[in-house]
Amino acid sequence: MSNSIWSVLAQTNASSTQTSTESKDTTGALDTDPTSILESIDNIWDGFLSMLPQIAIGTVVFVVFYFLSGFLRKIIRNYSKTRDNANLGRVLGRVAQWVTLFVGLMLATAVIAPSVEPADLLAGLGVGGVAIGFAFRDILQNFMSGILILLREPFRIGDQIKSGDFEGTVEAIETRATLIKTYDGKRVVVPNSQIYTNPVVVNTAFEGRRTQYDVGIGCNDDLHEAAEVMMGIMQQVEGVLTDPAPDVLLVELADSSVNLRCRWWTASDQATVMKVQHEVLAQIKVALDEASIDMPYPTRVLLFHDQTDEHDGDRARQREGWPTNGNDPRTLSQLREPSSK
Repeated sequence: MSNSIWSVLAQTNASSTQTSTESKDTTGALDTDPTSILESIDNIWDGFLSMLPQIAIGTVVFVVFYFLSGFLRKIIRNYSKTRDNANLGRVLGRVAQWVTLFVGLMLATAVIAPSVEPADLLAGLGVGGVAIGFAFRDILQNFMSGILILLREPFRIGDQIKSGDFEGTVEAIETRATLIKTYDGKRVVVPNSQIYTNPVVVNTAFEGRRTQYDVGIGCNDDLHEAAEVMMGIMQQVEGVLTDPAPDVLLVELADSSVNLRCRWWTASDQATVMKVQHEVLAQIKVALDEASIDMPYPTRVLLFHDQTDEHDGDRARQREGWPTNGNDPRTLSQLREPSSK
C-alpha cells in the first residue's frame, strides 16, 4: 500500500516539474526566470569563447593587410616621385590602399564567419554600389575625371591654364577638383568633370608664346618707315625672343588709319608676357612720336548737300557735297547763282 502511494507522488511531482518547465517557454510571453536568462548569457559567452580563435586569426589578417596597404601606398608614391609625377602617385597610392584594405576586410570576415560567403558579400556590394552610384554620380564622375587627368596629364601643377571664365596657375589636382590660383590672387575650385569634358587652354604648354598688337598710323605717313621703327623697338626690348623673330604686317586699310600688326614671342608665363608687352608698346609710342609718324584718332567726315538744288536726285549730275561738275571748283550755291554774262 505504501509503495503505491510513493509511486503516485513521484508521478505527480514529475508531472508538475514538466508543467513548470513548459510554462517557462510560453510563446509570446516575457521570460523573467533568472535561471533561463543566465543560461542564455552562458550560451552566448560559450559561443564567443569558441569563436575567439577565429576572431584572433581574422584580426591578424586585417592588421596584416592594413600594414600592407600602407606599404603599397608608400612604394607607389616613391616610384611616382622618380618619374616626376608626385601628384599622380599620391592619388594612385591612396586608391591602392583602399582596395587593399577592402580585400583584407573581406578575408577577415570570411575567417571569423565561415558561413558568410565572399560571393554573397560581393553580390550585396554590387546592389549597394548601384544605389551609391546613382546617389553620388557627380562625385564619382569627378573622381574618374581626376584619375584620367592625372594619367593623361594634359597639364601639370604649376601650369597656367584657362578653363571657362577662370584663368590662373594650377595649384593642385585632386580626385574631386582642380585648384587654380588666379592672377589676382584668388583660388578657384573647378570640378574635374568640367575640366575633362570642356576645352582647356594651357598657356604654358610650350616654352614660347606669341603676342600681337595692332598699331594704326596716318594714311599719309610712310608705311615702310613706320614698320622699320616698330621692328627696331621689338628687337631691342629685353624679353623678346629672337627665334622666332618679331615681325610687322599690314593687316587693314581702315577708315582713318593704316593698321600695322606687331607680333613678337616671349616666355609663356603670364608675368613675362605682360611685362614685355608693356615695354614694347611704350617704346613704340615714343619712337613713332619722335619719327613724326601720326597715330590718328578715328575720324568721321560728314558731307551735306542742298536738297533744293535743281540737280538733286539726279545721280548722273549731282554728287552729294560736291559740285554738279566734278571739275568745277565752285560750290552748289555758287552754281545756283545766275551767270553774270
